[in-house]
Amino acid sequence: MSLFKRKNVKFAVILLALLIVMALSLATFAIMNTRGRTLVEFDIHQNKDLIYLSTFSEPPQFAIWIENVKTHENKTVFVTHRVAIGDWEGKANVPVALPLWFKTFRGASSAYASGGSKPGTDLAITGATPKEDFFSVRAEVEPGSEWICYIEMNLAGDFNDAYPEFNIGTLKEDEFSCGQPALIYKAEIKAEENLKFTPLLTAESLWNNGEVTVEPVSEGVTTAKNVFDKIQISIMRPKPKLIEKYKVKDL
Repeated sequence: MSLFKRKNVKFAVILLALLIVMALSLATFAIMNTRGRTLVEFDIHQNKDLIYLSTFSEPPQFAIWIENVKTHENKTVFVTHRVAIGDWEGKANVPVALPLWFKTFRGASSAYASGGSKPGTDLAITGATPKEDFFSVRAEVEPGSEWICYIEMNLAGDFNDAYPEFNIGTLKEDEFSCGQPALIYKAEIKAEENLKFTPLLTAESLWNNGEVTVEPVSEGVTTAKNVFDKIQISIMRPKPKLIEKYKVKDL
């Protein structure tokens, strides 16, 4: 073998060894990066058939947030962009869409309801209204911590007999076309790996001139109860990846 070829072989061996070392280093870094970390994943399936039956055939507006059991501090995991910034096609903020989230994070005063914003609203946790069947979002929390999880959802234009577009009896129009009221799903969780939780439909939220009330789901609510036909919360350790597949909120 010529000297030139021997040098090439030696160089190739050294290069291969360096690549192996780099690969092992990256793998070790990815694995070490998951230690002592816990993720809460929210998985939601939307019933497109019910969505298409609504007047606007648009996916629902919704918000996901968690409340620390010990400190009672609330943190938003995800909220649809339109709700977060008040983008209602010419209208100001429409707190009637998601009353409880709006009151919790934006304030219930008329100033906020007419287009103002409460300081501290984080646009990083907002996103376009999901149009796909499945939606997933993750938040990182302290291992072993306990939280109350809330999901509030409203499908615009899902009118029915109890919530008509125009009420003949009262001669009042549904000004914001909200249809059936916003529904609240709730689950109490503990951030321990491999646990799974199913949020339960617990209440409806109503906005009336700046006052927010949370009440048991009324008999007049029908199709709205099935817009989210599957919700699951999973506790997991991050997988060893250099790049996260899902957007993760550090809470």
